[in-house]
Amino acid sequence: MNIWIFNQYADSPDRQTTAHFDLGVQLVARGHHVTVFSAGFNHYKRQEEHASHTLRYVVQEYDGVRFVWLRTFPYQGNGWRRSVNMLTYAWQALLASGKLGESPDAVIGTCPQPFGALAACWVASREQAPFFFEVRDIWPQTLVESGGLSKRNPAYWVLSAIEKLLYRKSQMILSVLPHINIHTEQLGIPKEKVVWIPNGVDLSRFGEMKPLQSNAMKSFTAMYLGGLARYNGVQVILEAARRLKAMGENDIRFVIFGDGPERERLVEKSRAWGLDQVELKLPVPKADIWKVMQEADVFVFHVNDLPVLRYGISSNKLCDYLASGRPVLFAAHASNNPVAEAGAGISIPPEDPQQMAEALVKLRDLPFEERAQMGRNGAEYASKQLNTRLLALRLESALFGTHPSERSLLTRPFEKT
Repeated sequence: MNIWIFNQYADSPDRQTTAHFDLGVQLVARGHHVTVFSAGFNHYKRQEEHASHTLRYVVQEYDGVRFVWLRTFPYQGNGWRRSVNMLTYAWQALLASGKLGESPDAVIGTCPQPFGALAACWVASREQAPFFFEVRDIWPQTLVESGGLSKRNPAYWVLSAIEKLLYRKSQMILSVLPHINIHTEQLGIPKEKVVWIPNGVDLSRFGEMKPLQSNAMKSFTAMYLGGLARYNGVQVILEAARRLKAMGENDIRFVIFGDGPERERLVEKSRAWGLDQVELKLPVPKADIWKVMQEADVFVFHVNDLPVLRYGISSNKLCDYLASGRPVLFAAHASNNPVAEAGAGISIPPEDPQQMAEALVKLRDLPFEERAQMGRNGAEYASKQLNTRLLALRLESALFGTHPSERSLLTRPFEKT
C-alpha cells in the first residue's frame, strides 16, 4: 500500500524528531511505500536545509522512506511570519503531492498545526483516498490554555471550524495522547473512531549502548535531551542546579542537549548564576543519540504544569530515556505517568526546583543496583509498550484493517503486559 504522511515537522534520521521516519521504516519492511511531506525549513535552527530558492520541493530517500522537503516561508519567533510559514507548508504540500504521478491508498494529516492536516484532507479528497487525522497537539485548545489565543479572537473560531472538519472527514482518528477521548467525546465522536498510537522508539539505535555503570569515583550526571521551548521548563533544571550548588552538592553534573527559542536565555542564566557544573550543548542526530546518552546516570523529564496535560503525555524524548536503561526523574502533572507505570525512576511535581534538587540527591545516594533496576524496568517497558515495530503493526491495522489480532501486541494506557 502507498501511504502519504503530511507532517511539517517530521525529521529524517540526520535530525532529531524521527517518529514518522521510524514508523515508516517499519512499514516499508512490511511491504508498504511511505512518503513523508515535511518542511525543509528547520524549526529549531530557523534555516532552510533542503529546498533551494529555485525549487519548491526536493525528494530524498532514507532507508526506503521517501521524504518530500517543501520550501516554506522563513520565520523567527512566534509572530505572523510563523503563521505564514504554516500556510505556505499547506500550499506547497497541495502542489507537490499533485506532481508525484501516483495516488496514495491512505493519507495521514498530522496536527502539531492544523493547516497541514487540512491540506492532507484536501489531498485525500482529490486522490479519492481515505483520510486519517493524527492528533499530536489539540488546536486551538492548546493555544487557549497556554495563553496564546483568546476564545474571542476570530482566529479561534477559524481553527475550531478546521478542527471539527478534520474530525468529521477522517476515517479514523489517530492520536499519541492516551486520554484524547476526554476531548473527542465532548465533540460527539464515538470512542471506536479513535486509535491510540503513542510515540515510540527504534530499539536498534540502542544496541551498542553500554549499560548503566557504577561511577563512585566520578560526577553523577543528570542529562536532558530535547527542545528548549518555554513549556519544557528547562529553567527549572538550571534553578535546581543553582540550589544544589548552594547546598554544597558539587558532584552532580548537568548536561543539556537541545535547541529552541529559549536557548540563548538559558545560556545567559547559566552564565549569570555561575553554574559551572552545567553544560548546554547543541542536539545530536537521532542516529548518534546513544553515544551521548550512555554518559548519563539519570535523565530529567520536565514539562510545565499545563491544563492540556489532562489528555496525557507521549514524549519522544521520554521514549528514548526509558529505552536507555537509565533511571528517569519525571516532573509533570499529566494524566499518565510512564515512569511510575514502569517503575523506572522517581516522580515529582513540575516547576519545583527544590524538590528536583532533593530528588537528584536521593537518586545519587541510592544503591547502584537499585538505580540499575530502575533502568532495566524502563528498558523492558520500552520494549513491550513503545517499540516502533509494534506501533507500526497497530498503525497498519488502523489504516487498512489488517492483522487485527496484532492489536493485542500493544496494550491500552495503564495496562501492563
